[in-house]
Amino acid sequence: MRFSVFLNARTMTPDADRQLIVDLERHALLAGELGFDAIFLPDHHFNGYMAIASDSYMFASYLAAKLPAMHFGFSVTTVPLHHPVRFVERINILDHLTKGKLLVGVGSGTTPEEMIGFGVNYKDAGRIAEENLAAAEALWNKRMEDDAIELEGFHKGRVLQRIAPSPYGEKHARLMPVAMKDASITRAAANGWPAFIPAFTPPQIGGLEPLTHVKKYFGKYHEQLLAAGHSSETVKDALSWTTHSYQCVHLAETDEQARKEVLEILTSYQEAVDREAAFNAKAESDDANKKTDRTGSALTEEWMATWCLYGSPATVIDKLRAYQQVGIGNILCGTVTGPLTEQRLAYADQTLRLLAQHVIPAFQ
Repeated sequence: MRFSVFLNARTMTPDADRQLIVDLERHALLAGELGFDAIFLPDHHFNGYMAIASDSYMFASYLAAKLPAMHFGFSVTTVPLHHPVRFVERINILDHLTKGKLLVGVGSGTTPEEMIGFGVNYKDAGRIAEENLAAAEALWNKRMEDDAIELEGFHKGRVLQRIAPSPYGEKHARLMPVAMKDASITRAAANGWPAFIPAFTPPQIGGLEPLTHVKKYFGKYHEQLLAAGHSSETVKDALSWTTHSYQCVHLAETDEQARKEVLEILTSYQEAVDREAAFNAKAESDDANKKTDRTGSALTEEWMATWCLYGSPATVIDKLRAYQQVGIGNILCGTVTGPLTEQRLAYADQTLRLLAQHVIPAFQ
């Protein structure tokens, strides 16, 4: 089982952005020193959630120069907000800079405030994501002698020659759909790509039995992956990166200490989410941008069961054995969840060290 770090911190005010970037770099370098497999970055805009995630590809390329052995992933790129040409170009560049160690999570997005900043209506996001991914595949496959590719969806363009640079390998970098919708499951399985395996079923985002949902979605994906006729190497690679994500991972020496500290972390996290919600409500002022599902408070047992992994190293190992038995290949650990204060960063570094000392060796 692989272990990856998800950089998902927040700032509450603009004057905190500079220190956030400094602290995230240091935390990422520590993850590299301790032997984590990958660093994943989200794609967010305007609201202080991972302020540097307004261009995660730029930050990933900077970190890749300092961590040449590290894989880099995105959890996830909001595809409707990216012109297909720029999407493909930047993936190809980063594919070269990481020497093929790239995993590009793709999705349609969850935040109306971010959508309207790019002129996208929330209700149209799924359709635009599908047309952008289809356009991206056409661009990746285009040879110089082929006819021009006409982009006639939400994003416009006419590509005469090809995308430069070409991909690092024979195929373009691996994409990672979220294995929730049937089309996304099929896209991942048919291409031999890994997938994100959800721990809930909409419209209820959260619950006390996350493993039930993980088994359901993994089973659908796994069945289609095996039936797709890929080589054993392709299947093995896809499963090794098939990912279960935790928004908040926190370890301490004892379960009691971990519980006390994670509640402290989640209290600050919920304050940040509540601040963002006021702005998102303005974005939802018309039917085209109304959300159809809601996430409950992070301080509820349902949220914590779905999105948190916490406890002593022994407790965390016991919890993860069940996911290993399902077939999950990669655990994505949100280690800097919430506003990244000095104390929060100390908790995050504590978690990295305890994972590296006790948990990772138990799964190797």
